[in-house]
Amino acid sequence: MVMNRVILIVLDSVGIGEMPDAHIYGDDGSNTIGNISKSQGGISLNKLASLGFSNIDGIEGLSKVENPLGSYGRLMEKSKGKDTTTGHFEIAGIIVEKEFPTYPNGFPREVIEEFEEKTGLKVIGNRVASGTEIVEELGEEHVKTGNPICYTSADSVFQIAAHEDIIPIDRLYEICVIARKILVGEHGVGRVIARPFIGTKGNFKRTSNRRDFSLKPPKKTMLDYIKNSNMDVQAVGKIEDIYAGEGITDAVHISDNMDGVNKTLEYIKSDSKGLIFTNLVDFDMHYGHRNNPIGYKKALEEFDNRLQEIIDAMKKEDVLIITADHGCDPTTPSTDHSREYTPLVIYGENIKQGVNLGTRDSFSDIGKTVLDILNIENDIDGISFKKEILKESI
Repeated sequence: MVMNRVILIVLDSVGIGEMPDAHIYGDDGSNTIGNISKSQGGISLNKLASLGFSNIDGIEGLSKVENPLGSYGRLMEKSKGKDTTTGHFEIAGIIVEKEFPTYPNGFPREVIEEFEEKTGLKVIGNRVASGTEIVEELGEEHVKTGNPICYTSADSVFQIAAHEDIIPIDRLYEICVIARKILVGEHGVGRVIARPFIGTKGNFKRTSNRRDFSLKPPKKTMLDYIKNSNMDVQAVGKIEDIYAGEGITDAVHISDNMDGVNKTLEYIKSDSKGLIFTNLVDFDMHYGHRNNPIGYKKALEEFDNRLQEIIDAMKKEDVLIITADHGCDPTTPSTDHSREYTPLVIYGENIKQGVNLGTRDSFSDIGKTVLDILNIENDIDGISFKKEILKESI
């Protein structure tokens, strides 16, 4: 049996415990899954658990199962940092040796001046802030002046918030492209993010028209190798944005996690061959960064309740991989990403049951394994675990 398609789902920010170097990042005690379970009296993740999720070494807050249906393990991040771009680059086979720059005191004057000159707009904000809080604080001024709200966080991001009635979506994206061209080299942040919102003071609300404008990967990724082998790379959610469109053959953006599951199912039911690559961002965006463990728990259970649909739609030749790109523990004082191990679950008719892959040294083992499953020669970073999980009869 030839395996010719991998479904790779990133549960954005679903970390499973602090890495040994977490203290360097101020993330001592972070454990996204474990601490949510502890604070909420448990989490019901029965389907994920049945595949081996709850049997992963070191996982807390979930009961182990006998005879899991899939193989499983946990991943360490070898790259420097804990950003979305860093994590996804590493999943696709690129180790980021130097952290993307961050701006705890806001962006330097020369960056802001160039941005203002090239956009014809004055910046308001320019500091580290929670997106919802700074929009509530400066939203009315923005509406009156038409000037964009620019801010950052502990992550390597330049975020631009604008009311959709004041700066239309297409214009906001144009402004982000201008910012992306400015923010290179020394100031090459991982992402420029469009943060559109609607409403009035006291009732401003972000919309689903967010877009991320990432740096292009510095070399070929897993995606490029698959595309160059005349196979499909179907991107769901912000995957297209994270890789700056590189190595993508088809893409669809989503409004929320459940829409992401729906779009993933549509691709699974097609006759594609190659990679279906999905990012479900609600865990991170709506609940991790907003320190909302109640909402986070609910979102995890909603995904778990849809997982059987994904399994039922899979073809015999398909392989499902579920992982994450970093943590974002909603129970800690920090509202930022956390430096955590990430889960690894692999399932399919051709995949062995109950294989514990232990702790892998890099997220890039995923990319290496995906290409190995698809029989594509490559030189990306990582060590394939295909032989460990493949049934002997294949």
